[in-house]
Amino acid sequence: METSELRRAIAAATSIAGSLGLPADDVIVLHNSNKLALRLTPYDVFARVAPVGEEAAEFEIELAQRLADVGSPVAALEPRVEPLVYTRDGFAVTLWTYYEPVTPAVSPADFAKALEQLHAGMRKVEMASPHFSDRIAEAEAIAADPNLSPELPDADRVFLGDRLRSLHRAIDDRGADEQLLHGEPHPGNVLSTTYGPLFIDFETCCRGPVEFDLAHVPEAVCEHYPGVDQELLDDCRQLVLAMVAAWRWDIGDQFPNGRQWGEEFLRTLREGPPWPTLNTMATRLDAQ
Repeated sequence: METSELRRAIAAATSIAGSLGLPADDVIVLHNSNKLALRLTPYDVFARVAPVGEEAAEFEIELAQRLADVGSPVAALEPRVEPLVYTRDGFAVTLWTYYEPVTPAVSPADFAKALEQLHAGMRKVEMASPHFSDRIAEAEAIAADPNLSPELPDADRVFLGDRLRSLHRAIDDRGADEQLLHGEPHPGNVLSTTYGPLFIDFETCCRGPVEFDLAHVPEAVCEHYPGVDQELLDDCRQLVLAMVAAWRWDIGDQFPNGRQWGEEFLRTLREGPPWPTLNTMATRLDAQ
């Protein structure tokens, strides 16, 4: 979020928390992109904030509750308030339990086991959700429309659109089993806690093959996940690179250093296999 919007978002979150008996003396910004993650102290509330209409907060709350009921490794909602989406000044705010990070970070084996448990829980939950192909369509729309991605060079626009369409067809043609997925279970969305690894951020949940989720995690995690279709995983990794590339060229994208990410992801796609994971790409870009 931009500075002016950030101030308003923080004010909305603290005002809501205060009205619920959890006044905040201090606010720590944990993550700031299109959405905002805050730690409110001294009551240690984890607040997620997004402009109204740009979130799926009600879906996220219901899904998190259902997954917790079946024993899935998910972060809990804030137990001291009603599990609702609170709105103020144009922002939607949800309140969650804050978990103090523990070290070391989640090991690949523990990450894989937790993700396998999450997928097992998701097979027990019946909820209407988007299909992963809907997310591909969103990326295709950004790549195709100069009004949505005005800085994307024409040659890259054609290349990216063709790559998204061909990967969509290739994955569909494999006819893999599909189920409810997290959508973006990258390391930033798994917490290392005293309770073990816990997943957060379910706004991107969708239906698709488990390899689509695995395309978001480090390679070492996939080595511990059973029954992976490696060829499908390679297609999904390439697809995720193409989708992220498109999102970073979106005129409304607020991801830090988004344009640099968009350029690097396009270069990587043109270089060809082996396809790096998102984690590898993030590490590479952080080092630049």
